[in-house]
This record gives sequence, C-alpha cells and structure tokens, in this order.
Amino acid sequence: MFIPFILIIAILLTLFYVWLILLYRRWFVRLKPFVDAIETQPAVSFSIIIPARNEAANIGACLKSITAQNYPSHLIEIIVIDDYSTDNTAAIVQQWQQQYTNIQLIDLSKESRDATTNSYKKWAIERAIHYARSEWIVTTDADCVAGKNWISSFAKCIEKEQPILIAAPVRFIYYPTLLGAFQYLDFLSLQGITAASVSAGWHSMCNGANLAYQKAAFFSVNGFTGINHIASGDDMLLMNKIKQQYPGKTTYLFHPNAIVLTQPVFSWYELLHQRIRWASKADKYEDKSIFGVLLFVYLYNLVLFIMPFLAFFDWRILIYWMILLLIKTLTELRFMKPVSRFFGENHLDWFPFLQPIHIAYTVIVGWLGKFGHYQWKGRRVV
Repeated sequence: MFIPFILIIAILLTLFYVWLILLYRRWFVRLKPFVDAIETQPAVSFSIIIPARNEAANIGACLKSITAQNYPSHLIEIIVIDDYSTDNTAAIVQQWQQQYTNIQLIDLSKESRDATTNSYKKWAIERAIHYARSEWIVTTDADCVAGKNWISSFAKCIEKEQPILIAAPVRFIYYPTLLGAFQYLDFLSLQGITAASVSAGWHSMCNGANLAYQKAAFFSVNGFTGINHIASGDDMLLMNKIKQQYPGKTTYLFHPNAIVLTQPVFSWYELLHQRIRWASKADKYEDKSIFGVLLFVYLYNLVLFIMPFLAFFDWRILIYWMILLLIKTLTELRFMKPVSRFFGENHLDWFPFLQPIHIAYTVIVGWLGKFGHYQWKGRRVV
C-alpha cells in the first residue's frame, strides 16, 4: 500500500511542478527588454555600495568596471565598506582612491554596531547608506564586474518608470568544471524565476549583487530594523519591506546592459555553506508565495530523492522514477532555453546530467538551511 501511495504523490507533485515551471516560462518569454528611445541629460545620482571582506583578489576588477561607467563621474559615488578584512583589501581600495576622488573607504571595525544585528553585511550596508550623499543606492558585491552601461541603464529606468526599487540580473562567470557548470545552471534558473516572477508581480525576489533603491525609501521602512537578527536577507527581505510600503513601485530591469557578472565559489564545501546561508531565510519571508513555492519544491525533490531507495522493495519504482525525472528535465530545459539566450551563454549540455546531484543538493541544503549552521567569510553563523 505504501509504494502505490508514494507513486501517486510523486505523479501529482510532478504535474503541479510542470505547471509551475511552464507558468514561469510564460512570464519570462513575454518580457520585453527595457527600451528608452529618449536621450536625456543624466541627472540621477547614485551611491554604489560594496561590502568587502577579504576580497583582495577581486576588488580591483570590481572598481575598474565601476570607474569605467558610461555615466558622469560626478553623479557616481563609490563606497567600499571593509568588513574586518585580514588581507590587503583596504590597501588596494586606497590605491584606487589616489586616482578617483569619488571612491570612499569605510572601516567597519570603527563603526558602532547595534547589538541586535546578526548580519555583518546588513550592518555594513546600513552604515554606508548613512554616509551616502546620493538619492539612489545601488548595492553590488566586491567579486562582481559590470558593463560600462550598467549605471546608465538604471538611470534610464528611473527616468522612464519612476520606481522605488529596481531588481536587476546577475550571472555567474562560467568555469568548465562540474562545480562550475552546476553553480552556473542552478543560479541561472534562480535568475530566470526572479525576472519572471518580479515582472509578473508575484514574488518579491532580487539579488543584492545588483539592486537599486531610493535612499529615502530605505529610511522610510526603517532599513533593516526587524530583519537585522537574520544573518542573510539584505536583499529580498528588504525588498519585501519596500514592496509592502510602496505597492506597485518595484520593477525588474530586463536588459543585457544591466547584467552584473559575479564569481562562483571554488569548492563544494563553500558552495554548501553559501546555499545554506541563502536557504536559512526561507521561512522569514513575509511574502508567503515565496515560502509556499520553496516548500513545494523541497517536498517534490524530497520525494524524488527517496524513490530510488524504495526500488529495493519494488524495482518498478526505478522505472517510474526515471520517467518522472525525464519529464522534470524536459520541462526545466524548456524554461532554461529562453533564460540562457537572454544571459548570452548556453551551457545547457550539462543540464540533464546534473539532475541527480541537484535533487540531493536541494534536499540537503533545504534541511540544513532550517536546522543547521554554516560558515561564511570565516564566521560561524547559527
């Protein structure tokens, strides 16, 4: 009796999953790249905030891409927050300061800290915003690089759509290894869902590596107050607060010029801890549509994870599992193809072979995100 019950559950979950992924695909393919044919004189000012902890290997490339923006430098302020680095991150930033007067360096160790804060990154961003002079805040990471029209695309979006918050696309830099391909494709799917759902007005999703919002709005929602005890969530949890106070004023900047490239991690251990950190905020969202989808996806992958073990009791289970896995893979590929075209690189050949790894990874990370702890940037977070 137990085996047929599991099969029925697996089939029903698969049918719902197929419907959900095809819904995301429909939302994604109807997206049109942002177009602003009217050329206006740049007027919007930006404070670009870059938290950095032991980023000596990356901060130079990040600053190089930002200082090369096709946008007036007097309208761009760059604030790097050195988060207790033990390498020469600060020294590299100081070298760039000698050439560019619009770069500011803040030593986080000299800033007063709220005792309730459990996130150094939120604390870093909050302190930087207090120093920021511009009307718009843009956050990115120290291991990111942007194209020369990145800030210009934000400015045009602001002038045309008058939003309060803008989510924008992020893509991992691809490395032709198993780990590199796995991260690239997993993150690509998340970015595709972000673009689709934000544009459809369903989820409050974004990534802090490429996010812009009005400074006044940050203070209006009391910044990270109420969420600063959560180690992660400087992006999506903040977006949710802003969306609640300013309904209809969040948007997604769907244009290749807005894409920011970021480095993946370089070990499975780092990947596990990174994704546990991301998963740790899953039940903290006020936007219950996100939590509902995450819970469903977890349960679906959990059933798929269990099924091969049940084949020891009935070998036919394995046949059903392979059929369901094929359906899942083909459905996801149908979604991933237009997403891959937008982001400009096609590495989908890896996709079918990574499915078993991804199922196990989803189950493990989801569980540890709720009940475990992780190490990140040399800090242990419970």
